[in-house]
Amino acid sequence: MDDTIAAQILRTLAAGELEIGAGAEAVVASGGTASDPVVDLKRALFMAVDALEQRTRLAVRRQSTLPRNAGKPWTATEDDELLRQFDSGLAVEALAAAHERTRAGIEARLVKHGRLDERAARGGHGLRYATKDRAPAG
Repeated sequence: MDDTIAAQILRTLAAGELEIGAGAEAVVASGGTASDPVVDLKRALFMAVDALEQRTRLAVRRQSTLPRNAGKPWTATEDDELLRQFDSGLAVEALAAAHERTRAGIEARLVKHGRLDERAARGGHGLRYATKDRAPAG
């Protein structure tokens, strides 16, 4: 069964428009008729379950590759420590490791606190600290 057809069947079922009668043909979401709508519905449900399980596996795998604090809220204490370390010259990669956050998370926080130029942070390629306190590295 095609993913599109499965999605159409499930949408029709969710909308209460899928008619399944014992021994009767039913109009399915694709607009045609099914000789066995129960079989089509079961296939569509299995495909939906597989898709949800795959999404869950991908989310778990993604989370396992991220640093421990990625996506978590920042505390005032952690913010203060980040700014102190950055102002003392610690590199973004070192800050990311120390705070167990992603490079992008560190850069976003530094932009928020005015320590990093937003345009430089967005690119992420050879990031240079273009603030009035630090001259861009060449």
